[in-house]
Amino acid sequence: MPSSRPLRADARRNREALLAVAREAFRTGEADAHVEEIARRAEVAVGTFYRHFETREALIEEVYRQEVAELCAAPAHLLDRHAPDEALRHFLLLLVEHAAVGKGMAVALESIMATDSPIFDDARTQMAQALDQLLQAGTAAGTIRGDVSGRTLLRALGGICGMHATEGWQNEAVHITAILFDGLRFGAQNAD
Repeated sequence: MPSSRPLRADARRNREALLAVAREAFRTGEADAHVEEIARRAEVAVGTFYRHFETREALIEEVYRQEVAELCAAPAHLLDRHAPDEALRHFLLLLVEHAAVGKGMAVALESIMATDSPIFDDARTQMAQALDQLLQAGTAAGTIRGDVSGRTLLRALGGICGMHATEGWQNEAVHITAILFDGLRFGAQNAD
């Protein structure tokens, strides 16, 4: 069981290497990459793998947590660089891109879908909160209507990105997201 103590520098490097290798493997569709192969590519022993992750599923969960954390950190950076409505538009497109990257991880994630892991509920909550942050900023600026919640918007995007089994789905999802974004601006106080 992983300890709550801070990791030594070499242990932290090993953990980060395992996560980076696994992330790349899952993103490129190598969902069935074995623990031994991940450890070999990370240039660590299999025992080192198990010191950091109890199971392969624990590694998959951590990779997904990192993906979601990076995604949900984006609104603050976007709001620093763009007007609130433009920041929201950029984030909606990041969510579509996340779904595209997630397509490569989908098979790996299936192994934890049958468990009682709260990872997917946690991810949806974080994404909805990130959307709420952007929606509230847009409403305060008068460029986004105020009657839509982050959770509702996330459900709409889930429907759009749920088409990922269809050829060319990502281009169509980007187009539909633009229509959705226009709807979020419709009726806003200062929408042009």
